[in-house]
Amino acid sequence: MSGGPWELVVPAPADWINLNQRLHWATRAKLTRAWRSATHIRARQACLVMGLDRVSITITVTKPTNRAYDVHNLMPTAKAVVDGLIDYGLCADDSNQYVTGPDLRPSEHKAPAQLLITITETP
Repeated sequence: MSGGPWELVVPAPADWINLNQRLHWATRAKLTRAWRSATHIRARQACLVMGLDRVSITITVTKPTNRAYDVHNLMPTAKAVVDGLIDYGLCADDSNQYVTGPDLRPSEHKAPAQLLITITETP
């Protein structure tokens, strides 16, 4: 199967999950579940491609403010999103054998909180 890249927009279903947060485990689990589920649902609604052998994932983070932030602190959010894509069936697993990334990037524009996920099939 070839083609792509494919893009999927996931509006923020909950607060960001940040590496600097010291959240109670139940709060963190609730946020993780929200991002994972929202990504799975959006992928299904978009009829995103399934069953790819190997992919590279880039995630562009859009926030509603121009405040400076470290995009890599959002890696827990990105992990939940990748897990949602795997739940959907994008590829067999999120191990290094199947997935490169996610590569996190900040958006250059201020807009409602969301993620733009770009998926590229790799050899």
